[in-house]
Amino acid sequence: MKKIITNYIKILFGVLTLTVLNSCDAGGDPNIGGTSMEDYAGDWYISAKDSDNHDVFEHELHHTYNTAANDNTLWIDDEKNGYWIKCKVTMDVANGTFTATSSDNLLDGSKVTITNGKIEKGAGLSKAGHKVDKITFTAHFDYDADGYDIIYEGHKRTGFKEDEY
Repeated sequence: MKKIITNYIKILFGVLTLTVLNSCDAGGDPNIGGTSMEDYAGDWYISAKDSDNHDVFEHELHHTYNTAANDNTLWIDDEKNGYWIKCKVTMDVANGTFTATSSDNLLDGSKVTITNGKIEKGAGLSKAGHKVDKITFTAHFDYDADGYDIIYEGHKRTGFKEDEY
């Protein structure tokens, strides 16, 4: 009986070893590529002013990331750290501009219109003075009938300790 169990363990070990070795084969082209918005995705430190040039918030962390459609749309999301915005924008990848017209704001149920959206490569400076990408856009939320806008401006997060807020 002990010999049968020992043989069974050896066979099981052999099958598992072959399975593990075969599963490591990348096969074909191992380059899985990226997303359509990878050049514009990232973390951003953004400050905002209102239409009357009053500070709304400073250096709040926002995120831009690809939508599931993997087309020319991008999410802007502040995770309720700024002015509560999470909406889809449509990107023009050739020039880095983006807009949204009455896009659903998933954080508060409002509709938001984004104008003058732009991501500029190497046009911003981080807290410590590193050259980084810059983001700017104007948002109008439908609950404000008076045309009150929020003007966003920020720079891409570097991940360096000296650049954190």
